[in-house]
Amino acid sequence: MTTAPLSVAVIGAGMAGRTHANAWRQAGTVFDLGLPPVRLATIADAHLPFAEDAAAHYRYEKAVGDWREVADDPSIDVVSIVVGNALHREIAEAMVAAGKHVLCEKPLAGTLEDAEAMAALEAAHPDLVLATGFTFRRNPAVAQLARLVADGGLGTVNHLDARYWCDYGADPLVPIAWRYKGPMGTGALGDIGSHLVDTAELIGGPIASVSGAVLTTSITERPVASGAVAGGRGVTASADDPTEPVENDDVATFTAHFASGAAGTFSCSRVAFGRPNQMMIDVSGSHGSASWDLARTGKIRVADGSSPAGLGGFRQVLANPVFPYFGNGSSLAFAGVGLNQIEQFTYHAHAFLQQVAGVDEGALPPCASFADGYREMRILDAVARSAGAGGASVEIA
Repeated sequence: MTTAPLSVAVIGAGMAGRTHANAWRQAGTVFDLGLPPVRLATIADAHLPFAEDAAAHYRYEKAVGDWREVADDPSIDVVSIVVGNALHREIAEAMVAAGKHVLCEKPLAGTLEDAEAMAALEAAHPDLVLATGFTFRRNPAVAQLARLVADGGLGTVNHLDARYWCDYGADPLVPIAWRYKGPMGTGALGDIGSHLVDTAELIGGPIASVSGAVLTTSITERPVASGAVAGGRGVTASADDPTEPVENDDVATFTAHFASGAAGTFSCSRVAFGRPNQMMIDVSGSHGSASWDLARTGKIRVADGSSPAGLGGFRQVLANPVFPYFGNGSSLAFAGVGLNQIEQFTYHAHAFLQQVAGVDEGALPPCASFADGYREMRILDAVARSAGAGGASVEIA
């Protein structure tokens, strides 16, 4: 195990990039001591003022306007890639060539071919930690739901329903950005559906096939922003501005068949008016059911056979130290304190640094690998192919 300080950099200073910047800053404050000291080195963004603002807020040493400066800096050990999906492969290859560990946001790449190449890159460099940012694995309530299923608390699972509905694209005056470019299957499905798929497999095991897929675009054109835009939420253009076509899906729905025999139903949307960030999971089994709602992320609801006769039904279970991550991941580690989505990133960063440092004893579960990210993209590709074939069943290769 190494105890030498680890220097980190974040490439991308938008909404998610700033969340990564915060996570690296907080990683050493949770769970057991033993991580090497973390040096907050650099934030890079093509729009330098964004990088400068993030570096100032999260106390990084410097800001740069070109990610290549991070690759060329021999003092940097760990890099977060938090930019448009189409850029992931090029940046990851440069960072790996420079001997750096990489945490890349999901989906792993802009195309299936790039994701395959990144998985091969990982296989060729076993000395480096290369991970995909599936942070919902670190949500204590989601992890407890997965544990409940794995321990047989619901009996044999027969159905999992997962949906992720957002409204960041509901306003037609939200300007065009990289999220609205790329083929069908890379829009809402790639952006938020990727979280659904990974979370569903965490709980229900591997997906064997998908079918019945429908991908739709409800807002076919968007205005072109006149300047740089970070995040996209709350940003609108003028109705008189020139427009560009939206190339991918606003809404995606599909069904799945799990290898266990369970059925899955999925839906995701980026145009769900009034639903800023609503992710929900319901699991039904032969002896019980359980559900989780991101809006109430500090609890799960469970119905099973343990209730007295006549008093059955769903009961609320607050996140508490029995749940994964919660006990040493909160400074107020008792039921009723609640959770927020940002903590998932901190737990994810802690686990990543444990892998880099070679911490084995008491370590958190390892981060999703590039290979995991490639698998998730194969599932999304199968969904897109199902939609293109009128809903035909497509097996996961």
